Amino acid sequence: MNSRKIELLVGGFILAGLIAFAVLVIKVADIDPTQQAQQYQLTAYFDNIGGLKVRAPIKVGGVVVGRVAKVELDVTELVPKVTMSIDSRFNQFTDTSSVSILTSGLLGEQYIGLTPGFILDEENYLADGDVVEDTRSAVVLEELIGQFLYSSDEGE
Repeated sequence: MNSRKIELLVGGFILAGLIAFAVLVIKVADIDPTQQAQQYQLTAYFDNIGGLKVRAPIKVGGVVVGRVAKVELDVTELVPKVTMSIDSRFNQFTDTSSVSILTSGLLGEQYIGLTPGFILDEENYLADGDVVEDTRSAVVLEELIGQFLYSSDEGE
């Protein structure tokens, strides 16, 4: 009977460990399983996306308003195409808004910075499936170093 209690305690300990591991994975991946918010999709085309990944945050002034849903190469234009999922609570972005690929710190993660545009009239809000025209590509550190090295050679 004593070994049965030990087996139950060990099983309970393992179950608690698995639950703790699942919670840790959800927190690290920044997944909210309770969130059932409606989202709308916007598309943007860039010259260079650097190391932008799927699920990268989309921020307005440091506040996360959405996530990158898909990163792919547009086969007709041969440029990177980024599909963004924006929370429908934030549906006041106009077609004069711009998106930039930014980096947290010097070597940190890349994210999309969304800058709201100005309002001309009530009919120019971005809706599901729209394309953001004003884009700024990622700044690649290697290209900056290369430009610096080549520009310093010309000065000699």
